[in-house]
Parts: sequence; structure tokens; C-alpha cells
Amino acid sequence: MQKILKHIRLIIPVLLLGSRSLFAQPGFGSAEKINTDWLFHLGDLDGAKINAQANQNWRSVQLPHDWSVKYPLSPNLASATGYLPGGIGWYQKKLLIPIADQGKKIYLYFEGVYNHSEVFINGKSVGKRPNGYISFSYDISPFVNFGQENTIAVKVDHSHSADSRWYTGSGIYRDVWFVKANPIHLEQWGVYAYPEINGNQGTLNVEVALANETSRSTAVAVIQQLIDASGNVVAKHAKKITVAANGHLTIPMKMGVKNPKLWSLEQPNRYILKTLVLQDGQEIDRSEIKTGFRSLKFDPDQGFALNGKWTKLKGVCIHHDAGVLGAEVYPEVWRRRLMTLKSLGVNAIRTSHNPQANSLYDLCDELGLMVMNEAYDEWEYPKRKWLSGWNVGTPGFEGSYQFFKEWGERDLADIVKRDRNHISIFAWSIGNEVDYPNDPYSHPILAGEQGSGFTQPIFGGYKKDAPDAMRLGDIAKRLAAVVRKYDRSRPVTGGLAGVAMSNETEYPDALDITGYNYTESRYQEDHIRYPKRVIFGSENRHDLAAWKAVRDNNYIFGQFLWTGIDYLGESGRWPSRGFYSGMLDFAGFIKPRGYFRQALWSETPMAYLGTYAMKGEVGKTDVWSDLEAERGQRKNEAPSMDAWPIWNYREGQLIRVVCYTNTAFARLELNGKVVGDIKPYNDEQGIVYWDIPYADGRLEAIGFDKEKKELVRQVLETSGRSHALAIISDSSVSATAGEVIQVELQVVDKNNKPVVLADDEVTCRIVGAARLLGLEAGNNSDMTDYTDNKQRLYHGKMIAYIQLNPGQGDVAVQFSAPWLENTSLLIQRKENR
Repeated sequence: MQKILKHIRLIIPVLLLGSRSLFAQPGFGSAEKINTDWLFHLGDLDGAKINAQANQNWRSVQLPHDWSVKYPLSPNLASATGYLPGGIGWYQKKLLIPIADQGKKIYLYFEGVYNHSEVFINGKSVGKRPNGYISFSYDISPFVNFGQENTIAVKVDHSHSADSRWYTGSGIYRDVWFVKANPIHLEQWGVYAYPEINGNQGTLNVEVALANETSRSTAVAVIQQLIDASGNVVAKHAKKITVAANGHLTIPMKMGVKNPKLWSLEQPNRYILKTLVLQDGQEIDRSEIKTGFRSLKFDPDQGFALNGKWTKLKGVCIHHDAGVLGAEVYPEVWRRRLMTLKSLGVNAIRTSHNPQANSLYDLCDELGLMVMNEAYDEWEYPKRKWLSGWNVGTPGFEGSYQFFKEWGERDLADIVKRDRNHISIFAWSIGNEVDYPNDPYSHPILAGEQGSGFTQPIFGGYKKDAPDAMRLGDIAKRLAAVVRKYDRSRPVTGGLAGVAMSNETEYPDALDITGYNYTESRYQEDHIRYPKRVIFGSENRHDLAAWKAVRDNNYIFGQFLWTGIDYLGESGRWPSRGFYSGMLDFAGFIKPRGYFRQALWSETPMAYLGTYAMKGEVGKTDVWSDLEAERGQRKNEAPSMDAWPIWNYREGQLIRVVCYTNTAFARLELNGKVVGDIKPYNDEQGIVYWDIPYADGRLEAIGFDKEKKELVRQVLETSGRSHALAIISDSSVSATAGEVIQVELQVVDKNNKPVVLADDEVTCRIVGAARLLGLEAGNNSDMTDYTDNKQRLYHGKMIAYIQLNPGQGDVAVQFSAPWLENTSLLIQRKENR
């Protein structure tokens, strides 16, 4: 096997952070992140008396903070939540607001609080927001004591913990901002820009929304500059206007650029749009957003074109948690995850089934990943949530439906306004599987009557007492109208689960492009029946047939696999932390099926070797395969996409060796001798394989082109006993306070070869001003304590998340395991940028 350097890495913050996200701010005023020095209390309190209760079991925390993931897993809790608890929690923070700020408008901006939050300032409630995925702000100016300490208190009520089919987390799990603004200022998310391309001419359409919170009409000047990556001003515009007293005004502007550098998947070029608001020649507000130029075209026969180039979207669905980190959002962690997905050929992301943190979209803008931004998993009625096991037992019916009628359209408007400047977003999804037959809606077509297209009742048949599926069309029209009001540049879509039923309603007609979940069998039929409908796979399994339905049909422009990354919640029977069909595991390590997908999607020659014993199970690596095995549908003879890179068996044992490759031919060698004849790529299974008797040594797969010229070589070697923990890095790493260092660990033998079978328990010790955020090995069935500094390896690997705290001095980190050589790391502190 190649040197261990090829297999493990230390991810350094300098590489991870890149440019700081401008989208994290609310888009107006002077914004400062206030994530430090919060106190947390689990349990209910009286918000009006929060100061008097300050010593009642409060503990210090930093934001982002998810309390659920820090508590023990229990088989008595809902599998929907990953067997983790909810509850009611309180946060508080003291904030000194100088007397010099009197006369300014003061706001608090929350990027996300899950859920049913209520914010108090000095004991007075300033507002509530039930949706845990929505960013929001409050004008706290009337409640502030200038020149004194003020108490911010936030109540988070997640007592209905099984309100989602996946793990949501609990608490203030995204950033919080303190904002000061002039009484005349840009509105929240007040600058909106979208591009148009006409030949070699680019036009940036801009709308600037201003608010005047004074009692006098005021003349202001709005100046805009468009700046390229080299710092050159390539377009500018200025306009003088008068904003009425206590009024709001939206100003349309256009900026032309000849031969703009286009944003694409390969070259995600971006520009900075700087907006200044001047009064009497003095700056009173400003905004900087990142934008770009690109064109989107959707055609019912040809699919999707980006910048005029017909393109297949190779997408994955992702949830917002990160294993041991829960819902806490750290951009460094998501940069690593997204870059890994892109290395496998992924070019699109679906935010299933809710908007995510600002930083995720900024990363997709930067890295060149298309985004389908999704809003809801349910509308006016709840879906079943499994409380003991997955798809078994008695379901619960908690959910966001409780506030959809009052908040649904307002929440959607805020999603669009917050995210519409992200050049990576190509569509807005207003719902996922809200049309699932009989969960909750029903329709006579489910009865299987003559002429319905079905020969027998499906999904339990027609249920007269269930909500009428015809309601779907009316709701979809209302939501689509909200999207189009605030963004005219992108299509509206949705992920349909019951396509046959929805086709009987006006739901698909309300959409611009139509997503089909797991219904590839209807592609051709509906393409003929609805010739103007643009169809794509909005949620799909990993099997080759589902991809070929996209690859071999021009009119299907892409698919989104379920899932890109393993996620907490929607768990199987205990022990199971979550849903584990991802290309990456909870730790962000590539699973075998990730390499299988790379062989299908990547244009760079590659080969991967995996093995398993012929008369044994491959292992519980995929939810879908487990479910099929229970139903007797699994075919052990078919080569697996879940074969791990192991070459340690009994001498003479019959082993299946699989090769995932995109080369035309592949051959297998053991210790330099051919043991597997050259075979052509198998387009029926997507996997080349050989069954051979095991012998120690060096196993190699060689990939060849059509002329049988060698293109790529992949190696597996027999490993010895576990010998040492290894970190591959320089002798030290530099970081600033707040940055997250991600350290990948691997067990190696005495010859420095990875020991994939190792499951040693690792202990992490830190000396200095830093904190361990968590240890994650990616094992779905490991239900042990994740709050301490010990964890078992899985497949010989683990990642440690370490955040540098404010303070002085360097930080020493040591990793140890019984009977193994230890390893350590020095983190050198540098000045904050």
C-alpha cells in the first residue's frame, strides 16, 4: 500500500477558512458576532425574572450551541431524533451598550434557533419565532439601557422533541449578531442582485431597499460599485433619492459588464457588489455582497444548461448536522465535507428539507456547487414520526404544521430574501414529499379503479376521511407566488413522492420544474404525457439504474442521492444513531459507496479496491440494503457497492474483490502476478469483480483505457497488528481564536500501513486554551457517551474537532490508546486576522 500520507490528513484552518463570509451578516448596519460568554440553563424559567434566577444551575457556553447532542442517547427516546432528547432551555448574556450609541437603532440578529424561541431584553419580551431554521432579527432599541449592562435572554422550547423525521438539535445552534444602525439604513437583506447574460454582455439587476425610521423626509445618495476578483471596479452606479418620513423605498438599478467572468462549476468566479448610503456626503450605511454572472436554462426535452452548456446535475441531499457536533454549525467542518463530496464528482446540493446556515451557501458559491434550496418537509398537516424504531411501532404527529398556517408564507419570504444573492442557488423547493400518499393526503386514484393507471389499491388504498389531496394545488400556488415575488430569476420546484396522485391535482402545475422522488419508472411516461414538464430526480437511491435513467435521457437533467452524508435521526432500531446511506460517514470520511459514485461521476481516471468474504454479509453499511434484506430482496450474488478496503483474511478463504472504476478495462494482480483476468467495464452493474482465494500480500487493480494502456493503479496490502496512532501533518499548526482544527487519526502497523480493522479506544488530552468539540469515528451503532474525551475508532479512523479559545499561549494536544504508540500535535497561536 502507498505511504500512509495518502490516507490521512490534518485539515488546517488556514486552508479551511478562505475568505470570511459576508452573507453571515444581516445586510445592514455595523454587525458584530456575539457568540462568547453566554450562560445556559436546561429547564423552564420565568423570562421576566431572569436576573433573579441567574444562579440557578446556569453554566457557561459558547455559540453555536446544541444541547441535545450533549446528552446521553437512550432507547426510550424517539428514533426520529436519533434517540436524543429535546426539552426547554434558556440562554442569557450580558451586553454593555455605550451611551455613545444612544440615537442609533439597535438590533439582535439570530441566524437560527431551534425552536419556538422567545427573546427577552432586560426582562421584556421582544418577539417569538417558532420555526427553528429561519434567520430573524429584533429591533431592541426601545428596551435598551444605554451606558449600562443589558441582559439578553432567549427561551428555546423544543419540548415537542419528535417534531421532525430527522435530528434537528436544540438551542442557539447558529451565530448571533449585535447590529447598530443609523435610523436611515438599508433594510435587512436589503440589497438584491441577480444577473442576466446576453451574448458577451452581462447585466446585474439590483434592487436596494431603504428604511427611514425618522419623522422627516430625507435625501440620500446610493452609490454602488461592482468589483472583480483583482480589486478592479468594473461597473458603478449612483442615484439620489428622497426617503419619506417613517417610510420604505426600493430603488431599481442596473450595472452592465462587458465579457464578465462567468460563475461555473469549474470556475466559480465571483464579484463583490459594494453599496454605500450617504447623507450630506457622509456614509450612514453600507453593504457588501458576493455575486456573479451565470445563466440558467431549463428545457423539457434537453434538461438543464448552465451558461449555455447542457449539464447533468450530480447531486446529493444533505441534512444540517455533523455527527458528534450535532446541529452546531462550523464553516471549517462544512468546507471539508463539501470539498470531499466535490472530489467524488458531486456538483449539486439539496438542502433537505430546510434552509441551512448562511456559511453553507457561501461555501457552495466559492467551491462551485449548485444548490436547490428547500423550505419545508410538511405543510398544513403532520407526517408520521417514528418513536420506537424506524417504520415500526406507534407513530407520533408532532411537527412544524402547528405554525404553518400563521408563519408559512412569511417564513418562506424570509428564506428567499436572505439567500437570493447566492449565485450557487438554482431553484427554490417549496416542499418535500408533502404529497406522500395517505401521509396525510389521499385521493380516489389510490383505490386502483379502472382507468386510474393502477390495477390494485396502493399505499393502503383511498381513505375518504384523510385530507383531500386536491388541497395541495392551492397551497403550492400560494407558496410559489411568494417565491416569485421576491426572486424572479430562479424556478420553483418541489420533491414529489406520490407523483401519480399529485398528477391528479394542480400541484405540479404550480411548479416551474418538477422533482420526482424515487419514481424513475414514471420518467418516460410523464415526459410523453406532460411534454412541457421539466423533470428531474429530486431524491434517489444509489443504485446504478437510477443514475442511468438520468445519464441516458436528455430530458432528465439530474438526480439527488439520498444521501450525501450520514445524518443523525430517522434512525433504525436501537442501536442506530441515524440514517447511514451516505457517501460520507458522520466523520466526513469517504465510504465505499462514495468511491462507487466517483467511478460513475468523476471524469478523472480512478480505481478503488474493496473486498468481502463470499459466504458472509458485507456488513450493515446501508439502510436501504438492510431493509431489502429484511424483505428477502437482497441478492448476495451481485457485487456490492459497500466493500471496505480490507486485505486481511484466512489463507485460502474465497474472497470477492470488487473494483469501482471509470476506466474501460481492469485487471487484478496479487504480489505481482495476475490473479484476475482483464475485464471490460460492466455497465449492467457498474462494478468489475473477481472471486479469488486469499493470500497475504499486495493486491493491485490496474485500470486501462480502450487501447489497454494503463491509466491508474490502486493498491491494497495486508496489514500487521495495530502499532501506533498517526497524525499526518507538520510538527505544528497555526490558528487563531475561534478556529476549528480538524485532526484525522489513523491506526497504523509497524510498517506504517493503515489497519482498517482497528477499533481501539482513543483518549484526547488538551493542555492550553482550547476545547475539544468532539471525537467522531462515524460508527452508526456506537451509542456510547459522546460528551467526553474518549471514543472508539471505526475502520481504524477517527476525527477530532478542536477549537482554539481566546487566551494566550500555544496548545498541546495528545492522542493515546492502550498498547499503541501515542501521537501529539502542537497548535501555535497567532493573531486574529
